[in-house]
Order: sequence, then structure tokens, then C-alpha cells
Amino acid sequence: MELYTLLRAFADSWFLLFMTLFYLGCIVFVFRPGAKKVHAEISQIPLRDDDWATPQQMPEHERPCTQDCAGCPCAQERAQP
Repeated sequence: MELYTLLRAFADSWFLLFMTLFYLGCIVFVFRPGAKKVHAEISQIPLRDDDWATPQQMPEHERPCTQDCAGCPCAQERAQP
């Protein structure tokens, strides 16, 4: 028996069974009882650091402009309706 034929027979039988069981195991793992709290917490990770209490706590590149310079682009943006 050639190697290709042997591997093809393995892929068509045992590996297909293994992949099907793995897929079903992943589905059961995601929808297991008690997983809702974990998934809700994980879904909030990107939004955790968006609530800054004061501008001083914000990163410097995200702070609002506090200077009212005559030629400041921020002042020109605020002046337009």
C-alpha cells in the first residue's frame, strides 16, 4: 500500500472522527453551564480602560486641548458651528 493511500484512508476515517469530536467538544465547552459570566467578563476587556475620571488620568495623546492660543487648530475647531 502506498503512503498516499494509507494517509488518505486515515484522513477519511479516524482523523474525520477526531475532528468531529474536537468540534463538538469546543461547542460543549463554550455553552457549558456557568460560562456566561466568564464570556460576559471577557467581552468587556476592550472597553475597560475607556472610562477616564479626569483629563489628567488620560494618556497625553488623548487629552483635550486646554490652551486657548490664537493660532491653535483646536480653537479654530471650537469656533466653527
